[in-house]
Amino acid sequence: MFQHCLVCTDFSDGLYRLVDFVPSLAAGGLKKIIFCNFVPLWEEGEIPRIDEEGIEQARRRFEEGLTNIPEGVEVHIEVTSGRPSDSIPKIAKRYDADVILIGTPVRSLLQEKLFGSTTATLTKECSTPLLMLRPQLISAYTCEELDLRCKHLFRYLLIPYDGTTASNYTVERVKEYAKQAPDNSIKQCMLLWVVSEGGRRELSKDPQLQKAQDKLEPVKAELEELGLQVNTDVRVGNPREEILDTALEFDITAIAISSDHKGKFLDWSVRSLAGDLMRSSWHPVLFFPPQS
Repeated sequence: MFQHCLVCTDFSDGLYRLVDFVPSLAAGGLKKIIFCNFVPLWEEGEIPRIDEEGIEQARRRFEEGLTNIPEGVEVHIEVTSGRPSDSIPKIAKRYDADVILIGTPVRSLLQEKLFGSTTATLTKECSTPLLMLRPQLISAYTCEELDLRCKHLFRYLLIPYDGTTASNYTVERVKEYAKQAPDNSIKQCMLLWVVSEGGRRELSKDPQLQKAQDKLEPVKAELEELGLQVNTDVRVGNPREEILDTALEFDITAIAISSDHKGKFLDWSVRSLAGDLMRSSWHPVLFFPPQS
């Protein structure tokens, strides 16, 4: 699905392990992989300064792990000082990255407000798609499991769809990348429409379910024209819970979403389905930042 990937790691989030799986990432279609790390400024003394020794140590750590690079695959290393949220968009643009992998711990809305989040900032300021991975899972995978995960990062996408601007935008971006997807990349999609439990209980939901299914059919056809296998499902319940349950039941590799409100949906005072999924889903979340 993607060909140029920027992998951001702080060496404690599990994503550093991916340096040992470059062949697996390449098998999933990646042709250029950039590993980056950000070293804090050296603050001993009156004036903070760049920690040159720390930068060199980080660079060597990457180089020692990158010993098995397949022919035709570019691998680059970027180690610098500064705020990750400021530097990541610049690095992504410099290398023409079309997706950014970043470790994102499960957090509540309050924790995000109190402690901040690099990921939350990137969703507001970066135009490159983000694949958010849980550090606990990446760290706990065996080598065999991580090998398969790297090969199948985007193989089966769950796309929550309800006809809104955000869901239509997500579908359009998936179609855009699917058209140029390398072999062994995206193969399958699940379109899920969740009918909320709210509203007057005496009204039957059968017409709503059929209407939702009817609206999914043309979207399914558009995706199938690109050679993708597409499944659809319509459910009644809490959207967040139904999305996460569906991801478990159908062996999804990532949940693909966007937002109607660029720069707003992750603010501490605003709740949204996209924000809730990005904070709480144990499945990888592929976020397409909306256009300004």
